[in-house]
Amino acid sequence: MDFPSSVQYLYSLGNEVKTIKLGLEPIRHLLAALGNPQNSCPVIHVAGTNGKGSVCSMLESTLREEGFRTGFYTSPHLVNPTERIRVAGQPVSEHDFSRAFDVVHAAANSLLSAGSIDSHPTYFETVTAMGFWLFREAKVERLVVEVGLGGRLDATNIVDPILSIITPVDLDHQQYLGDTLEQIAGEKAGIIKPGRPVVLGLQHPEIKHLFVSDDLEDVSTWQISELELRVDGCHYRATKEGVELEIDCPLAGGHQVGNSLAAAVALNRLGISPATIRAGIAKAVWPGRLELIRRDPLVYLDGAHNASAARRLRQFMDRHFQGREIWIVFGVMRDKDVTEIAGELFPVASRLILTRANQQRSLETESILALCPHPKVQICEQVQDAVALLATAPKDAVVFITGSLFVVGEARPLLQ
Repeated sequence: MDFPSSVQYLYSLGNEVKTIKLGLEPIRHLLAALGNPQNSCPVIHVAGTNGKGSVCSMLESTLREEGFRTGFYTSPHLVNPTERIRVAGQPVSEHDFSRAFDVVHAAANSLLSAGSIDSHPTYFETVTAMGFWLFREAKVERLVVEVGLGGRLDATNIVDPILSIITPVDLDHQQYLGDTLEQIAGEKAGIIKPGRPVVLGLQHPEIKHLFVSDDLEDVSTWQISELELRVDGCHYRATKEGVELEIDCPLAGGHQVGNSLAAAVALNRLGISPATIRAGIAKAVWPGRLELIRRDPLVYLDGAHNASAARRLRQFMDRHFQGREIWIVFGVMRDKDVTEIAGELFPVASRLILTRANQQRSLETESILALCPHPKVQICEQVQDAVALLATAPKDAVVFITGSLFVVGEARPLLQ
């Protein structure tokens, strides 16, 4: 198929969250039919509720700085599905994406005909298999893989990693992973493999005991000094047992201290030098996550789609923009806890613009307003109209487009 047709077929498989089938048997059969491409190079596997994409971007950037030909598998995408499968820092071409789809789709149909699987692999399973196949084709030397949802039963958990990382765990996707932090942490811990090192990001104290490994390094055991938090990143030194890592993180937000430390500790465990770690992390790019996309006025994109991410965004606002006029463009998915997210963000909004992404899961703007009223609100049913309205913002205002990565994904190309 050509690229538009392959994307349309993938969408026809259903929304990747609503139609998710947690379990490894389908992907195991599919990858076996493809010759198990997930085993073609060393893998670093990353799970967690928040920060896993940022950590992955810093890992990939540094491994590329070290000279490796890298692969990076991530989800969801912001604009184009090709963003999910990156080789040497760049999304694969639309031609390669559709070529991989043809191979995986044919393998899936063969398995269906043979009765080895009872339905076509889901959207996420199919794209995951496409990614592994393309990484083998591209002769990738180091592969960074972000878990899609959960960990234990996520399709990416078919890998045998050289190292696993678990970023901060919080409440999200409770309908799939459980209602408590303990249940969700148990699912995330499912990526831990016997005999493989684990780096544990900053966690709630009450769930730390759930992450069990004979070779586990907790980043909270590192000492932080000379910390500088800026509107465009942070700088600090981290030390432990005679090892010193100096970090220049270009990703904004105080939470990126913990994320960049998790990446740096993992890279140190992999034998990367402190100088290369510093240089690689400094070059990391992670679109749509507290990304300063425009100045005059300042416009940030941040897909804060759960309560803990909203708290981190609020902390950033409070730390750097006290007393400034803040505009918030907000849209959210139906399956999110809108009252908690909005409860963090709406109180600081001088002007609130409610919108919705072009997604079936998008919550109606009227429903957001009914749940979370605001004294100065305007409704724009399309993201493009909300972005156009920003032309009226005062030059000294600060604008945050947030609530959903889908909203951010539609806004980003309009602002670039």
